[in-house]
Amino acid sequence: MTLQIAYSPCPNDTFVFDAWAHGRVPGAPPLDVTFADIDITNGMAERGEYDVLKVSYAVLPWVLDDYTLLPCGGALGRGCGPLVLTREPGVDLKGRTVAVPSERSTAYLLFRLWAADAVPGGIGEVVVMPFHEIMPAVRDGKVDAGLVIHEARFTYQQYGLHSLADMGEHWETTTGLPIPLGAIIAKRSLGTETLRLLAESARTSVRMAWDDPEVSRPYVLAHAQEMDPAVADQHIGLYVNEFTHDLGVDGYAAVRGLLTRAAAEGLVPPLGPDALSFV
Repeated sequence: MTLQIAYSPCPNDTFVFDAWAHGRVPGAPPLDVTFADIDITNGMAERGEYDVLKVSYAVLPWVLDDYTLLPCGGALGRGCGPLVLTREPGVDLKGRTVAVPSERSTAYLLFRLWAADAVPGGIGEVVVMPFHEIMPAVRDGKVDAGLVIHEARFTYQQYGLHSLADMGEHWETTTGLPIPLGAIIAKRSLGTETLRLLAESARTSVRMAWDDPEVSRPYVLAHAQEMDPAVADQHIGLYVNEFTHDLGVDGYAAVRGLLTRAAAEGLVPPLGPDALSFV
């Protein structure tokens, strides 16, 4: 049975799924791959489209009736959080306009949790725009600040921008936990046996990518949107780590911690006690 899967063209996803997508993982079900940015895959999940999806952890409270969280394949880490960028250093964001890539994203939840602590008067308007438009919008004065993700961590200085705050640093300092960014989810209707096979296939694909990184390089660079190969390597090094291979105790604690805090702020619905349990 060929499974319909959607994940982003970002280097961490193509690196993780290269072996599986190209039929090199023994016993893994074949994949029919669609590339879509995470704000698109979040919507796909909410509509119940596709068998397997890479989504933001922030969307889980809305989709876990139909999908289960796989314990591997996603993106958590340390020192890899979203940044708030401004044209000038030290800007007070009280009442200011901030561009964000999505309101159903981990980046947005981390930003709102940070702002609750760091911007006593509250931010002003939040404007949603594609993440590749955010840095130009801040540079050109269309918005006062921008929340950026992915490779923008490595390139924002090229736009003459300043990092006002690191959302991941705030999260790690206040919780001691890694930053939960992107999750792999699969339809519960696939059944226990298939879901376990998916998890093992994802783990094997990760191990194969680590064992011989050069094999995945053509796939990674073909979809990296003209990204410099060195930046692609940085991206992979930051977002593909032990939590990608297995969430583990700290990974699950990070996910539940984020969604519990966000629910307390009224940003997401509360999770049930077994919502994150795998089969």
